[in-house]
Amino acid sequence: MPTKSRRSLLLRAVALSLCFLLTGYALPAQQCTGNLGENIFTDGDFGSGTANVLTPDPGIAPGFSYTTFPPPNDGSYTITNDTRRWASIFDTWRLFGDNSDDPNGYMMLVNASYEPGLFYEQDVDGLCENTLYQFSADVTNVVRRGVNQLLPNVSFLLDDEVYVTTGALPENETWTTYGFTFVTRPGQTSVTLALRNNAPGGIGNDIAIDNISFRACGPEALILPDTVADVCEDGEPITLTATVNGDQFPTPAVQWQRSTDGGLSWQDIPGETNRSFVQQPTASGQYLYRYLLANSPANLANTKCYIVSNEKRVNVIPKNYSVTDTLCAGLTFAVGSKTYGSSGIYVDTLRSGLGCDSIVRLALEIVPDPGLRPSFSLVDPSCTYLADGRVTLDSMRGGIAPYRFELAGTPGRVGIPVDSLTEGTYAYLLEDRYGCRAADTLSLVSPFPFEVDLGADQNLVLGERATVPIRTSQPITAYTWLPAGITDCDSGCNPLEVLPTSSVTLGLVATSATGCLAVDSVRLSVVAERLVFIPSAFSPNGDGNNDRFTVFGSLPNVSGLRSLRVFDRWGGELFSAGDVNANDETAGWDGTVGGRDVPVGTYVYAAEVGFLDGVVVTYTGTLTLIR
Repeated sequence: MPTKSRRSLLLRAVALSLCFLLTGYALPAQQCTGNLGENIFTDGDFGSGTANVLTPDPGIAPGFSYTTFPPPNDGSYTITNDTRRWASIFDTWRLFGDNSDDPNGYMMLVNASYEPGLFYEQDVDGLCENTLYQFSADVTNVVRRGVNQLLPNVSFLLDDEVYVTTGALPENETWTTYGFTFVTRPGQTSVTLALRNNAPGGIGNDIAIDNISFRACGPEALILPDTVADVCEDGEPITLTATVNGDQFPTPAVQWQRSTDGGLSWQDIPGETNRSFVQQPTASGQYLYRYLLANSPANLANTKCYIVSNEKRVNVIPKNYSVTDTLCAGLTFAVGSKTYGSSGIYVDTLRSGLGCDSIVRLALEIVPDPGLRPSFSLVDPSCTYLADGRVTLDSMRGGIAPYRFELAGTPGRVGIPVDSLTEGTYAYLLEDRYGCRAADTLSLVSPFPFEVDLGADQNLVLGERATVPIRTSQPITAYTWLPAGITDCDSGCNPLEVLPTSSVTLGLVATSATGCLAVDSVRLSVVAERLVFIPSAFSPNGDGNNDRFTVFGSLPNVSGLRSLRVFDRWGGELFSAGDVNANDETAGWDGTVGGRDVPVGTYVYAAEVGFLDGVVVTYTGTLTLIR
């Protein structure tokens, strides 16, 4: 498994995505049988870092939302280095890290959307025509073994055409590498790659992706033999030969390269473009050699089109060594088969198996271990979900500067904080210039979790008030209610009384005295029942009972009457009133016109009733007047 060193996330070419490839002959588990080029997706391993979850949104999954408060819900994803460090996790999800030897290596976790469909698309350009490429990625089902939930199923598309479908990814708690190869067509220099979710979200369909690789593929490119070559500083030159097995490159172009820093960087060797390269005697040291191979000089100049041979290491053994060193008591210096642990000057003549003669003069001084005594200041994370803790090595006593300081493998310096730390125990190592050491651990502790709970979702009838309890683990110093304007409560409102006019998700972003945030929401589902009663008869006889005709309604379900009108059987208007309150009999019809009683009989009414949610409904019907 690869080891990660970078934190960078330009995952645009990464993410789940790339997944996809490719045109040509893409078959599950098909791998390049020759040598590969360098990874076009240099950040395909998602990087590495001490923060458990990356806080900036990397923007690599269009159509999905990024969350820094895992676990991600349906339609969301996150970048994390270990699910075991999450504050909470779904009961069915595994506790695991990324697919590398790096304990801080990141991976991408995706909780698929409820609806199947495309959730990634990426253009890759600058490719070479008629060139074989390989894609590979590590994929795993996030759900624990044997839970029997919905299994992820992903299709990989090239230029809108499906080339590969993973099928159901089993709950086997295993990373699986999927690899595919494809050949670009004549004139083709770009492809559009996409990833499509074929299974619905909900219970299951959760995946993790890591170590995305997209490389040119070619014939087997070797430097034989591949064993280390040891030569004397004043010895004979050696010849390195490019051995190419395969006919994928009919007109091969070669460029030899050399590295003097262990393969961290490579430099072209000017003029060395032939199959053979003669390494002339040079200064002592360790050298790495390789060659780039492509189908043409133009392809050789394109980093996305060439492949890289294996590496050949050449050790040039020096003739003379002169070594001066000072070591801490208890350490030793080795010369050949001998070791020295006392102060003095030592001269040894060594002869290697190659016949190289070397003369070593060692001037060694041993100093007492002074006992390194560090002084640290610690700042715990301010909130359980934040990585804002830090450790500062304030000062050092004992030993000789310069000092080497590492905290959990991260280099540090005196007076410079090592920050972005979460809760945990961190091992540190101190070493002075002579190798005297001190090692121990430091612990950072997060505060008690700040949480808020608004209770269960509620079903209401229009005009019914919702009573929302606000349960919290710590006092709330600031309230932000969403959506804005639904309430102006900022203190002393527990429980909260809300009169919603329509269904709404009421959210609260609460702030504690230490500035930590807690979020919760409750769904208030409002059924728009129209609670109106209109009498079918009335008796205006002055007995104080049912003497007037009006509209009755439940308050505040009914906000008022926009108008109330009564007509005779021929359509003549007998009574009209506007903007009156419901249930107000004094504003209703008393059965008279112009101060005179109308005859007993049947009349017609029309009422425009306004409701709390702003809806106005017109009611019509017949009314019987009796005395």
